Amino acid sequence: MRSRILVLGAGFGGLELATILSDALGEHAGVTLINDSDAFVFGYSKLDVMFGRVTADEVRLPYAAIEKPGVRFLRETVTAIDPEARMVTTDQGSHEAEILVVALGADYDLDATPGLATVGSEFYSFAGAQRLRDVLPTFTSGHAIVGVCGAPFKCPPAPSEAALLLHDYLSERGVRDDCSISLVIPFQTPVPPSPDTSAALLEAFSDRGIEFVAGRRVASLDPARNVAVLDDGTELPYDLFLGVPKHRAPAVVLESGMAVDGYVPVDSRTLETGFPNVYAVGDVATVGVPKAGVFSEGAARVVANALLARAEQRGQPDSYDGRGSCYVEFGGGEIGRVDVDFLSGPKPTGTFQEPSAELVAETRHFGASRRARWFGR
Repeated sequence: MRSRILVLGAGFGGLELATILSDALGEHAGVTLINDSDAFVFGYSKLDVMFGRVTADEVRLPYAAIEKPGVRFLRETVTAIDPEARMVTTDQGSHEAEILVVALGADYDLDATPGLATVGSEFYSFAGAQRLRDVLPTFTSGHAIVGVCGAPFKCPPAPSEAALLLHDYLSERGVRDDCSISLVIPFQTPVPPSPDTSAALLEAFSDRGIEFVAGRRVASLDPARNVAVLDDGTELPYDLFLGVPKHRAPAVVLESGMAVDGYVPVDSRTLETGFPNVYAVGDVATVGVPKAGVFSEGAARVVANALLARAEQRGQPDSYDGRGSCYVEFGGGEIGRVDVDFLSGPKPTGTFQEPSAELVAETRHFGASRRARWFGR
């Protein structure tokens, strides 16, 4: 089967790319969008599911709802990628493309952290968040660790949010005084590009009695002793472990020969790979920006605009600027925002917006606008 534009992955990047091309070209867009699951879930919804604030069904957006001119969605599992021939094999057949866009995201390598799969308490996957939703009510006393097992990882503020929301959850149940919380993260500060955001989070940790263990990662877990072993050999006993697994590109990408040091290198301005007419956007790529939906979306816009410029025989559009905004939930109904710029200056910078009612409303609009844009609902 031949497609003009073949997009692998229907996350932030794939959905935004397909939507832009459909809006601009209608039935002539010629986009085939392939994904192996039947529904999309916003990453931030996983915390809502884990803490019982919403049900799993409430946050699932079925891909069957996508009805866009010039876009065909196929639920298939990619089993091989030949970037030179722009040939993709799936469990249902094979696809050739004039233009190939790899937007398969990052997978979780539980085996890279011995004991993590046995403990079964990672909260970054949707299934993991669902499992922990049933585990959390059983935790009434002892030491809870929110532990990062490797970097880079998706949504850098999320471990901090998990620790703060855990504080709220335990407080609401009346057991917080019987519990301690530690956050283990391989950065010296919670959000390195933004000192002000980091300072606000550290103050929030201090106010809530949350221990911040900086510059360390969880190297292994010993479930027999309920001990987390850090990369410096320090052992931290735990009664509840909430883990952020080490990330890597999907195995099919690693096997394709596209990856270097675990991810696909691209031109940070255009998102082009080293293979002609092959692009990579989002968490699967090495761009110099965090692995977060808003950056995947921004990268997809650059690729879409480049493809439209080529179709319309006009000049090259603006290059990727590496800018984005991440919302940070502080607990207690408070939400702040950090606006970051990773590529325009000599080093990344971030500007912190204090929590406000306006940002709570803005966060809701963020999700609602994308639901409407991508799924028409």
